[in-house]
Amino acid sequence: MQLFIFNKLTKNAIIVIFTLFSAFSYAQNNHLDQGDFWSRVRYGGGLGLSIGSGYSDIMVAPSAVYDFNEYFSAGLGLQGSYVKVRNNFESYIYGASLVGLFNPINEIQLSAELEQVRVNVTYEDDFKDNFWNTALFLGAGYRAENITIGVRYNVLHDEDKNVYNDAFMPFVRIYF
Repeated sequence: MQLFIFNKLTKNAIIVIFTLFSAFSYAQNNHLDQGDFWSRVRYGGGLGLSIGSGYSDIMVAPSAVYDFNEYFSAGLGLQGSYVKVRNNFESYIYGASLVGLFNPINEIQLSAELEQVRVNVTYEDDFKDNFWNTALFLGAGYRAENITIGVRYNVLHDEDKNVYNDAFMPFVRIYF
């Protein structure tokens, strides 16, 4: 089993995200009612299921964010998926992400998400392709209550070795 080693870009992105959000955390008591840690945590994520003739796709992606104030939130996410296309390939994808959210006004949400996933693909001719995929998504969306609909762009997209076909991806984000 290979050990996961962060590459230089991943380390730098994590440092920048934590530095950014820790700088804003000092103002948290001025914007939200005094409360304990768990009252500021929101949970969400995604579930996906697609089954057809010779095709299966199952995805689970829970996440949680902490509201520093009414403008900034940051959190962690996990994800796992299984995809099988009969007579073609089977893949397992699993990993984690760091999420940062900024709401300049109530209806607009800007986001940054650093994602690291392991991809294990087995093709029908027994060829295996296993690799780590790092993505840094920058996104924008329209927010109504606890639901945000928008688009995000993977600034690290590499067409030769990437789990995603396109750098642009639509999203629906829900936190309760």
